[in-house]
Amino acid sequence: MKLISLLRDIEVLELHAPEDLEIGDLCYDSRKVTPGAAFVAVRGYETDGHRFIPAAAEAGAAVVLCEEAPAAEVPWVLVKDSRRAMAISAANFFGRPAEELTVVGVTGTNGKTTTTNLVRSLLTAVTGEGVGLIGTNENIVGDRVYPAEHTTPESRDLMALFREMADIGAKYAVMEVSSHSLYLDRVCCVPFAVGCFTNLSQDHLDFHRTMDAYLEAKMKLFPLSRAAAVNRDDAAAEKILSALSIPAITYGLGEDADLRAVNLRLEPDRVEFTACFRGEEAEACLHIPGRFSVYNALAAIACCLSLGLPLASLCAALGECKSVKGRMEVVPTGRDFTLLIDYAVTPDALENMLRTVRDTARGRVGVLFGCGGDRDRTKRPKMARVVGSLADYVIVTSDNPRTEDPEAIIREILPGFRGLDTPVKVITDRREAIRWGIEHAQAGDTLVLAGKGHETYQIVGRTKYHMDEREIAAQVLAGM
Repeated sequence: MKLISLLRDIEVLELHAPEDLEIGDLCYDSRKVTPGAAFVAVRGYETDGHRFIPAAAEAGAAVVLCEEAPAAEVPWVLVKDSRRAMAISAANFFGRPAEELTVVGVTGTNGKTTTTNLVRSLLTAVTGEGVGLIGTNENIVGDRVYPAEHTTPESRDLMALFREMADIGAKYAVMEVSSHSLYLDRVCCVPFAVGCFTNLSQDHLDFHRTMDAYLEAKMKLFPLSRAAAVNRDDAAAEKILSALSIPAITYGLGEDADLRAVNLRLEPDRVEFTACFRGEEAEACLHIPGRFSVYNALAAIACCLSLGLPLASLCAALGECKSVKGRMEVVPTGRDFTLLIDYAVTPDALENMLRTVRDTARGRVGVLFGCGGDRDRTKRPKMARVVGSLADYVIVTSDNPRTEDPEAIIREILPGFRGLDTPVKVITDRREAIRWGIEHAQAGDTLVLAGKGHETYQIVGRTKYHMDEREIAAQVLAGM
């Protein structure tokens, strides 16, 4: 690709490179630069890509897109916003692949992973077409499954995935859209056919600082979308709906929602309800328990209704949908107690999960949890309060401490238990905490390992160490 084509629609301030320069790749990590690649120097929150321009030049970069003149001897283009320039140049480099797909984006604090998986399953079943998936657990392109580094990939990697999907003939792409990705313009070149909002509760305030700013970031999805699906029962719905200039389908349990679930039946292994949409009704069943599963099902159906698919077919296909790894996942124990793994990492997610467990538990409910380091510290005691109020016993441990001291994190969790009689056991080492929890589980207990979910690692410092809770549980059980 010629440089002039790569720069299409980018706000260029100065051009210090030949327009006909041939570009062979696009990189934002200097360690991945190959001869002939364009390197985009992006300012991050931990480091500044401009520092690595000399390394990129030494690796053979053909040109650098940057916000300040580089010291290295390399052709360069001065742009107003290098992060946005990366998104636009990525779309250009990969031939605008998102425009060849019907893209559904799901944002919200909780439910994104399950909802996107449900949308993918419904689209596959009802249309018979290929559907790609981008999300927290994994990225799926046809038969290929790639590990996910972020909930929403960097714009260059996102466009590469879209290109791969389009090239194998996929017609749809379903993706989780994080507030970070919206704020940082990772998805600014994605024409969403449908943008879906699930809910809003406290999370990521280390980044957004306030709940208002967090919501504003989420709302950036809708100017990029042609239609919307919005949870009418969420407190943020009114503000979102009042700002919309696109068609919207609202969903919820209340009478003012376009798509409603009535006649709810919450069973230990499933939810059943009647879906009502603008005068039409259909019976629905989803084999994932919990009231929150009703909302995830409604969100997925609303997205597909926005694409013109029929309610009856969607509800019929819903019954064949499977649960998602790390979301209320049952771990086989071979003993008379239940072990669950769930990703819940916010006060709201913990409450939803625990209320679901309490509805069906035969005996005590225990919860093992911790809080991630270098993340919103204000939610730590709030998570403890929720767990201490709904569980019969609690094991406080480490999650992904990152660069924080694990014991310091725990000290900020513990005040949330004040005034509660719930027994609390503190074991900083998560492996040992899991061992203790399993060894002390009684007949009829339900023990939930909360916070890691699909993750098979623990982040200590800046390093990921292998840690799969399923493997740990199997080892403990084998030795009992």
